[in-house]
Amino acid sequence: MGKRSMDLKDHIRTVLDHPIPGIEFRDITSLVEEPMAFNQTLIQLTANCMDFKVDTIIGVESRGFVFGSPIARDLEVPFVMARKPGKLPNETFSKEFKLEYGETELHIQKISPIKGKVVVIDDLIATGGTALACADLIHENFDISKEDILILAVIDLPDLGGSAIINEQGYNVQTLVEFEGK
Repeated sequence: MGKRSMDLKDHIRTVLDHPIPGIEFRDITSLVEEPMAFNQTLIQLTANCMDFKVDTIIGVESRGFVFGSPIARDLEVPFVMARKPGKLPNETFSKEFKLEYGETELHIQKISPIKGKVVVIDDLIATGGTALACADLIHENFDISKEDILILAVIDLPDLGGSAIINEQGYNVQTLVEFEGK
């Protein structure tokens, strides 16, 4: 008997009006809490990384850590954390960017072993600000060409335009599932 294909969307909970009224929040906790769905997600993300011939994986704080670190372990490539301000102990490169509700920045340690083809992993692409900031940070400070950077996420919200913006900026982008709306 063959394996049935699993629809990951069935394992991603939608929470209405979170964090503000009118938002349909796509909650990946329901995905990672279900071992078979989490495993299938990791298998699919790993396949994308292998197809891209990844040399370094960057996980965006904090949900990118959940997906990126087991993939880096399995592929035996470095896992580098892109973190919020004040979270890394060594000198960092940083990139400021806008969020829907303000501004923040991402940091990567200057001593991080970033080389070759780089995959930036996060849980979701909405407006693309976080992913784009991370990709720009890598491109500008670690001498990695835009063509050698892949933004990889579990969920895409194409109505918010983030993936299109990332592509327009010259980066690669791939996601596993799409949800309409915001």
